[in-house]
Amino acid sequence: MQTTRMLLPEWVHVDAVLLAWPHADTDWAPWLEPARATYLNLIAAINRYHAGVIILCAPEDVEQLQQQLPASASVLIVPANYNDTWIRDYGFLSCGSLMSDDSTCTPVEFSFNGWGQKFVAADDNQVNQKYLAGMCKSLLRSSPVVAEGGALEIDDHGRLLTTAQCLLNPKRNGEMSLDAYRETFTEMLGCREVIVLENGHLEGDDTDGHIDTLVRFTPDNGLVIQAADNRPDDSHYPSLRALCEECARQLPEHHQYRLPLPDMRNSAGERLPASYANFLICNRAILLPVYGQPEDAQAIEILKNAYPNHVVEPIDCAVLVQQFGSLHCISMQVPGNTLKDDVLHALKKGVSIYAINLA
Repeated sequence: MQTTRMLLPEWVHVDAVLLAWPHADTDWAPWLEPARATYLNLIAAINRYHAGVIILCAPEDVEQLQQQLPASASVLIVPANYNDTWIRDYGFLSCGSLMSDDSTCTPVEFSFNGWGQKFVAADDNQVNQKYLAGMCKSLLRSSPVVAEGGALEIDDHGRLLTTAQCLLNPKRNGEMSLDAYRETFTEMLGCREVIVLENGHLEGDDTDGHIDTLVRFTPDNGLVIQAADNRPDDSHYPSLRALCEECARQLPEHHQYRLPLPDMRNSAGERLPASYANFLICNRAILLPVYGQPEDAQAIEILKNAYPNHVVEPIDCAVLVQQFGSLHCISMQVPGNTLKDDVLHALKKGVSIYAINLA
């Protein structure tokens, strides 16, 4: 049944952003301190734009994290067990009404199996129910279907963008059809249209082409696309050009803002999926990943044009892409009217620890 509540676009007001602090048992081990420094920079930026941070933290790291944060920071530390820090893909999504400013949002989760059983994810798959659901005003809605938050992009008309390569990986949901996915997303997320894109993928991307590395909506019928027009001889150029053409066919009324493609490689010479489309919208700011590449400046200017009513703040994410992800992947926004009053009060008190009752 069609619902009037839907997955909210990222540009609505948010009260908080979810993060998960890198710890020594994650894949961040070789870059642990530089990765943590990037997280601290991101936390400060989120706070500057009037949102708190709810951050999962391994119990043994809580004291050290407290010491690294300014006492006045709007941060709620949640001692927790988790496998990975890419909380975009396992943190809860928020569904609400765009027609009412005081409508309570409902947290929604899908199952998470490590991007098609590529990585261990049992602890990640329990994060919402064990640690986060109790912070929300409404009960958590859960689906057994495997899907990740980074695979889903929506606008304020209920148009949901996703990619066929991700959905049709049989290690997510077997032989589940695209029509069955459309039914699931309509029922769980209230979307009015599901557009499944066939083209586009970045080398080194473990997610099978998440939409948040490729195409993002703007509030005024725009599409920000990770293109490769600046690199016509690049191996990515044919598929990303096909992606731009597909977007023009599927959404002909949308203006395209095409981002340049950097060429980043790790010490082994592997291409890294450095996407400028992997930005986070945090209230009136675009927190834009940059990588110390020549294309950074052009990406900043394109995002300023795409979101003229937002401040574009670059965040150095060169270390994040060493683990084949970026800024949007490590974060999940929590819109207003989602969290309980005691959680909001705790966020306003400075750095504090949230006690979870697991009984």
